[in-house]
Amino acid sequence: MSESGSLETMEPNPVWVEDAYSDTVATLSRHARDLTYHIWGGDWCKDCRAQLPDFGAALEAAGVPAAKINHYPVEKLDDGSKTGPKVEEYGIELIPTVVVERDGEEIARFVEEEPVPIAVFLAKEIEAAEG
Repeated sequence: MSESGSLETMEPNPVWVEDAYSDTVATLSRHARDLTYHIWGGDWCKDCRAQLPDFGAALEAAGVPAAKINHYPVEKLDDGSKTGPKVEEYGIELIPTVVVERDGEEIARFVEEEPVPIAVFLAKEIEAAEG
């Protein structure tokens, strides 16, 4: 875990079905050691509680080392803006946000909501970045 803290919502969902996402897990697994995941969320956030446990399970199933997964707990200010580690540096406005980097360069970003789960969305983005 990163020095930034941890998100309880990243605890892998125990009922997540790896077989249903075998292509996604295969993609994440292929890059388990060369990609770094930066995850902003809040244990208070409904969207985070709904989505991050499945993403945590996907990363676990893919064998992504804990050292490659950075959690950044975020708080919401009265005006709705977010505050927390690296929020300004990465331009975080909505959570959950997941930024995927290779050698410090962003290759994929999930922001708040997509029509597919976080892991599926990012796997497609990672494949696209591969060319």
